[in-house]
Amino acid sequence: MAVTTGKVRLSYCHVWEPQAPLNGQGEAKYSVTILIPKTDTATLNAIYAEMQMAEQQGVASKWNGVKPPIVKNPLYDGDGVRPSGEPFGDECKGHMVITASGKNQPQIVDLQVQPVLNRAEIYSGCYARVNISFFAYAQQGSKGIGCGLNCIQKIEDGEPLSGGVSAQEAFGGNNAYAGAQTTYQMPPQGTYGGAMPQPQYGQPQSMPAAQQMPYPQMQPAQVTPGYPAQSQMPGQQIDPITGQPIVAGGIMGI
Repeated sequence: MAVTTGKVRLSYCHVWEPQAPLNGQGEAKYSVTILIPKTDTATLNAIYAEMQMAEQQGVASKWNGVKPPIVKNPLYDGDGVRPSGEPFGDECKGHMVITASGKNQPQIVDLQVQPVLNRAEIYSGCYARVNISFFAYAQQGSKGIGCGLNCIQKIEDGEPLSGGVSAQEAFGGNNAYAGAQTTYQMPPQGTYGGAMPQPQYGQPQSMPAAQQMPYPQMQPAQVTPGYPAQSQMPGQQIDPITGQPIVAGGIMGI
């Protein structure tokens, strides 16, 4: 009991990695939400027929020979509300909405029925055909019809429903890269962020003559003939007549 849809739009795509339930209960599954145009009566009629057959099998094998008063139906009106009571998104308007899931990863092919290897090719918003199947279930007091996900054939691209920005929008057109505006220069050595000069050890270098500090020239002592040269002690007075240091006790020669 399987149906291959016409052209549909995909949403909430979890077809590359299994997704765990939001409540954390139950095993992770591959899944995708399918938006079926209400104008595609051929697909919708085929789905209604398969669900009726699944109900009949449910009565025989799942529901103890009795059809439940309320059979949960996986197909919803996109112009109505979700099971939570919240309205569907604008992308669901004019569509019937159904979510298909499965434990096994679905086969994903292109228009030439060749495997799609680039994960970016399948996203929420692209258009595809999907093969789905229907079955009856009875779990934890809940009875209804489930929708299984078998395989996907991508048909064409569409506006992403994730609300993100494409690389072309982010970096193309007016946002194209115009080149570097400034060139970074390394700071001079010894300043903040630069390397400190390393001391060089070796033979001392002579300073330029203009920078050398001249040593003071020593003047020869004045020596009076007939007297031995004597050194002047710091702070000692000189006899103005003899030119010799004054000895304590008076001026020499007087």
